[in-house]
Amino acid sequence: MSEYTSVSFDKVRVTDGFWKAKQDVNRAATARAVYDRFSETHRIEALSCRRSADFEPHIFWDSDVAKWIEGAAYIIAENEDPILEEVCDRLIAEIVSSQADDGYFNSYFQVMEPDARFTRRHDHELYCAGHLIEAAIAYSDATGKNTFLDAMKRYADLIYDIFYVKQSAAFVTCGHPEIELALFRLYEKTGDEKYARLAEFFLDMRGNNTKDALNDMWGATYDQSHMPLKDQTTAEGHAVRLGYICSAMADAASFLARDDYAAACDKIFRNITERRMYITGAVGANADGEQFGADFFLPNKTAYAETCAAIALVYFSRRMLRSKPDSRFADTVERAIYNGVLCGVSQDGESFFYSNPLEVETPSVERAKMFYCSCCPPNILRFIASITEDFYTYRGDTLFVHQYAESTADIDGADVKQITSYPADGKIELSVAGKFKTTALRIPGWCKEFSLSEPYEIKDGYAYVSLPEDGRVTLTLDMTPRAVRSDPRVADNVGKAALMRGPLVYCLEGRDNGGDLSALTLCKGGKFTETPSEALGVPTVTAEGKRKDGGAVPLKFIPYFATLNRGPDTMKVWIKTE
Repeated sequence: MSEYTSVSFDKVRVTDGFWKAKQDVNRAATARAVYDRFSETHRIEALSCRRSADFEPHIFWDSDVAKWIEGAAYIIAENEDPILEEVCDRLIAEIVSSQADDGYFNSYFQVMEPDARFTRRHDHELYCAGHLIEAAIAYSDATGKNTFLDAMKRYADLIYDIFYVKQSAAFVTCGHPEIELALFRLYEKTGDEKYARLAEFFLDMRGNNTKDALNDMWGATYDQSHMPLKDQTTAEGHAVRLGYICSAMADAASFLARDDYAAACDKIFRNITERRMYITGAVGANADGEQFGADFFLPNKTAYAETCAAIALVYFSRRMLRSKPDSRFADTVERAIYNGVLCGVSQDGESFFYSNPLEVETPSVERAKMFYCSCCPPNILRFIASITEDFYTYRGDTLFVHQYAESTADIDGADVKQITSYPADGKIELSVAGKFKTTALRIPGWCKEFSLSEPYEIKDGYAYVSLPEDGRVTLTLDMTPRAVRSDPRVADNVGKAALMRGPLVYCLEGRDNGGDLSALTLCKGGKFTETPSEALGVPTVTAEGKRKDGGAVPLKFIPYFATLNRGPDTMKVWIKTE
C-alpha cells in the first residue's frame, strides 16, 4: 500500500468562496438538469430492462446514469437530501429488480441481444459495469445502504468468474478502460483481494494477448493495447481511455507495489504534461478519435480537448500524489480543474461543452443541454461534488496541502481549516490542531513570488513548515496577472502569448473587444488592471493592446472557464504580441 494516505472528500467540507459557489450550483441546478435530460431521453426508463416501442437502449446509457447516481451520492454525503436520496433509491430498485439471476446487468444486452453478452470488446459492457460499481460504493458510503453494493458485488463476482477463472469471454480486456478503477475501489471498500487480482489481470493482459485483436475496431493504439502497459512511455490513443487506464496503473502501483506500473506512469505523465497538454490542462488534440496528437501538436481552433479527458487527467494526477508529494502532480490537478474541467459546464450549471477549443473563429459554438454521447454532464456532476478529494494527503505527522479553498477538514482526528478567498486572491491562512507537527504547502509552479509566516524548506515544490504552537501558518502567493509564452515547438502559438492570473487561464471574447479578435495585439510590458466580479468569483483583467492600425485599445479578458456563457461568440486564448 502507498505510504501516503489520501483524505477522502467526505472528510473535507468547502465552507465558502469559489468552490462553495460551484458546489451549490452543482447541487441545485446540474443534478436536476442532467437527471431531467436523462429522463427525457429514456436513459432512466431503460433501467427496467423492458422492451419499449418508444426507444432502444444504447450500449453506454448505463454508465451515464451510474455517474449521475455517484454524483448524487456525493451530494447526499455532503448535505442530507431526502428527495435526492428517494430518487436514487428508485433507480437502484429498478437496477436490482432487473439484474439477471447470475448477477449480470446491462440494459442494452438484456433487452436487445441477450445471447451476445461479452462477445464484443468495444461495446462498453465492462465500462458500464465499472461505473455501476463505483456508484454503488459511493452510495453505500453516503447512506449506509448496501442493496446496490451487494448487487454490484454479485456482478463483479460474475466478471471475475468469466474473465479470470474460466476466461470464456470473446475478449480479454475492455475496449474502454474503467472496470479496473472500479475493481480497485471495490477492493479498497471490501478488502476482498480477488477484486484487486482481477484489476491487475486486466492491466497485465492489455496489449499482451491475441484474443483482443480479434475484436479490434480502431487499431490497437486507440485503446492503449499496442504493447503491454508496463512498457508504454508516451500518451497514445483515446485521451479519456488513456487517463483511466493510467489511473488504474497508478492504483496498482499504490495497492500492489507494482513498481513497473509506477515507472510507466511517471514516463507517460511527463510526456503528457511536457509535450501533449494544453495550457488549460486539456488533453486530446485530435477530433478524429478523440486522441492525443504527436509531441507539441496542440492546435487551438480544432482542439478536441474533451471535458471528460481533463477529468481523467485529474484522476491520474490525483493517484500519482499517493506515490509521492510532487508539485508536478498537484499543479496539473489545479491547472485542469480551474480551466480544462470547469469550462465544460455553464455558469448556471445547466448546459455543457463536450469539446473545448482554445480559439473560436466564427460565432457558431453554443453550449448544449444534452449530447448523444452524454458522458461529460454526469462526469462534471460527480467531479465537482467530490472536488475536495484533491485537497490533502498525509504521512505520519506531516500533512500535505495540495489545493487551496475556504474549507474545514477532520483528518485522522486533526482539525484543519483554510481561510482564503483563493483563487480571487493568494492569501491562505492554515490552521492545524491535532496530530500533525509538520505541514507541506504546495508552492504552485506558476508562482514566482510568495511569503510564508514561518521558516520553511522547499522540496519537490512544497514548502515544509514546522507548525508553531498555535498551529497557524499564513501563505501568500503573488497573483499578479502575467503573459505566458508557449513552447516554441507549438506551431499555433508562435508569436503569441496567453494571459494567466494565478492558476486561471484567461481569454478574449469578441463581444467585449470589438468583434475582430484577429486584429488585436497584446502590448509587451503593458499594465494589467483587475476588476472584481462577484458573478465569476474572480477578477476580470484588462490589458494594454493595439488595433491593426496601431491605435491603442484595452483588451478585456475573462476567465476561460466562463467563456461562451453569453451566447455564441468568437474567442481566443493565445493572442498576438508585439
